[in-house]
Order: sequence, then C-alpha cells, then structure tokens
Amino acid sequence: MNLSTPATATVSRRWLAFAVLLAGAFLPPLDFFIVNVALPSIRQGLGATPAQIEWVISAYAATYAVFLITGGRLGDLLGRRRVFLAGMTGFGMASLVCGLATSPSLLIVGRVLQGLSAAAMAPQGLASIHVLFPEHERSRALAVYGAALGFAAVIAQVLGGVLIAADVFGLQWRIIFLINLPIVATVFLVGIPFLPDTRSATPVSVDRLGVLLCALTLGLLVVPLVQGRELGWPWWLCLMLLSAPVVAVGLWCHEVALQRRGGTPLLSPQLASSPRLLAGLVSALFFYVVSAFFLTFSVYLQDALGATPVVTGLMFVPFGVGSLIGPLTTPAAVRCFGRWVPALGMLLEVLGCLILSVAVGAAAAGERPALALMITGVGLLGFGQGWALPTLIRSMLDRAPAGGSGMVSGLANSALQTSAALGVAVLGGLFYAVAAPAYSPATVAHGFIAALLGIALSLSLSALLALYASVPRSKSL
Repeated sequence: MNLSTPATATVSRRWLAFAVLLAGAFLPPLDFFIVNVALPSIRQGLGATPAQIEWVISAYAATYAVFLITGGRLGDLLGRRRVFLAGMTGFGMASLVCGLATSPSLLIVGRVLQGLSAAAMAPQGLASIHVLFPEHERSRALAVYGAALGFAAVIAQVLGGVLIAADVFGLQWRIIFLINLPIVATVFLVGIPFLPDTRSATPVSVDRLGVLLCALTLGLLVVPLVQGRELGWPWWLCLMLLSAPVVAVGLWCHEVALQRRGGTPLLSPQLASSPRLLAGLVSALFFYVVSAFFLTFSVYLQDALGATPVVTGLMFVPFGVGSLIGPLTTPAAVRCFGRWVPALGMLLEVLGCLILSVAVGAAAAGERPALALMITGVGLLGFGQGWALPTLIRSMLDRAPAGGSGMVSGLANSALQTSAALGVAVLGGLFYAVAAPAYSPATVAHGFIAALLGIALSLSLSALLALYASVPRSKSL
C-alpha cells in the first residue's frame, strides 16, 4: 500500500509507519543523554583525558547541529524513506564503532558518525507527519512525537546506569552503544514494509558551501574551547578561535549572495529583518548549555561521592519527571503569565542551579549533600526546561517570515544542539579546570559548583533575550 498521502493510508498503517519513524527520532536524544552516566567508566576503561571525555559529547552534538537542516532537505529531495534508512544504517554502524572502540580517538570518530547519521534520520519523522496524517490527527501525532523525545531523555540516564551495573556479557560501558543494534535490526526486519516513500512536492537543493562554512565555523569554535586548557593554549588554537568570526561573516556573505542569485541558502538572510527572531535564536544558544549539567553532575556523583552508575542514573529521575510535568502545565502557565513563561522557566532552572550549589557547598568533601535539596534542585531544572523549551521555540515560530516556519524550526533545533556542544566545551572545561589540580572529592565538588554557576549565568542571559524575543510586534520593551 502506498502511504504517500493520508487518503491512501489506513489508520493502522499510518500509525505503524509513524512508530517506525519515531525510532529515528528516539535514538538521537537517547544516545546524547545515555552516555553521561558512562563517562567515568569510559575515562577509566580507555584512559581518556578530560578533553577527550568532553569530545565524546561535543563531537556528537556539534555534528548533529551542523547537518540537521541538511538532513531534512535531503529527505525532501531524495525521499524520506531512503534517507531515513541510510541514516538508520549509518547509526547502527557508528554505534558498533563506538561499542568496539579501543581508544578515545576511535570512540570520538564513532560519535561524529553517530551525529551525521542522526541528522539524516531524525528529521524524517517530523517531516512525514503532514503527509501521513489528516489535519485532525496531526496534533495527536505531534504530541506523541514530543512525548517520545521526552521519554528518551528520561529513560536514558536510568537505562545507562542499569546497563553498566548489569555488566551484560562483560561489556561494561560498551553496552550503552551496542544496545542500539537490536533496535536498528528491528526497524529493518519489521518496519520497512510500513515506511512511507514520500518527498517534498517542491524540494530545494542543498547549500553545500553553506553547510561547509557552517561546519567550519563551529569547528573553529569548539576545538579550541575543548582542547585549549589541556594543551596550554598554543598559538594555533588561538588562531582558530580568532578565525571563527571571520568564517562566520564569510558564511553570511555567501548566504546573501546565494539568495540574490535565486538559490535557497542554509541560513536565510531574512533573519536579519527580524531582530526579535534573532534574539530568540541567540537565546537558544545560551539555553541548552544545561547539557553541561548532565556531564558534570554524573562525574560529581561518581568521582566525588562514589555513587554507582545505577544510583547516578536514579539521581537524574527528578529532572525527567520535571521535564514531563512542565509541558503538561505549560498551557495553564501561558494563561497566567503570557509571554513571560519562557523566561520564568529559565529562572526556575537558575533557582535549581543555585539550590544545588548551596547543597553541594554545604556538604563536607566526599559526603552526600542533603537529598531533599538535591531532588528539589534537579527537579526544578527539569520543570523549568519543560516550561521554557516549547514556549521559546513557539515564540520563534511566531516570528518566522511567510513560508519560513520549517526553516526557523530547523535553525532553532540546530541552535539548541550547538548550545549543547558549546556548553560542554566551555562549562565542561571550567569544571575540569577547577577540579583538575588535585582531582579530589573537594576539588570535583568545587568544579561542579563552578559549572552550575556558569549554567545559571547563561540561563539568565537566555531569559533576558527570550523576554525581548517574545514582545508582541506592536509593542516595545
């Protein structure tokens, strides 16, 4: 049966097709979050340096960010079924590389390949909703899609801890990557007959030079920020960092010229005509630095407090619960607080960071902080994110130029992934800079507090930008 249009797809088949596509949306956030619990085990097992541990997260997030928009456009151009299956195949092979890695460098290469593959398969599920479902079913499909992403973030931390503790087949941390293989195999064995073969009626070509310049800009930023502290900031890393804004200007000039020639740029110059939309995108760049929390909290729990991977995973549960409850209460929050909701959500996260900082600072070195304060702080981080994330994206989509909602959605997601990569690079580097001299329970705790305060500062800036971005068009601050 052809599933290219809603009219030709039975109810059961289109939901089965969507379930298969959801696997491609579920795996990328699962593999972003699940690795955090395993980082201390990876460091010990492979003898990785702090910078290499940061790369395990940043390499994945940065690659995913750069190629996410391109993955969506390739699906429009070549067919979403083909691109989805190519991405799923690549993700399985990259997971095998990660799971069998014998060195930190090989693991990082595997993570880059995972990011590339995730960027190919993840956008196809969201893009297929319009094709698979009639209008009255799309809201339900979007809700299921969002719940799948939230569930991936919630389950990842606990699943990672349980898998490592179980030491399945003696694989230790490697199982968190190899667990992807049966999921990929199931998609191919069971799901292929249900996958729709769809593509955009008006596909646009890929801006290859734009993609290259975007990747180069991000690379020139992330590489020095991750490696600089460990290598003592040699001249060539400083030169890379100084070159990043130059390449970024070159990227913008290319995009303007491409649009003038009638092409479709990766980053639309129309963004410059909407300062509040730009403010929203910059807010997103500061917002997802909370990714550094997952790295530093996991290391703090295991290296400073001696927690097991299972206990570490369980300590993330309040975040997951908060991130699930937050979106459920968002409609009521919007009715009460209106455009203030994104900023208020971020300020709740700031409060969570401050509570955790006080709790960790008040505890003796190597002793667990007050459990009630830890649960409250972690829960506020999740709840605040549940309020802020959907409303921040919605405020950006409301400012999208005519016909540009897809472009803005892609840019918003890329900005969030870029924020995750930079957050780990900058605040992860700060954590290790404070913790590294003695690397004792006391210094690790101090490093964690420093990272929390850095996250709180970034979220405060994001809140101010989000507030500006959400001002109604007819009003000014």
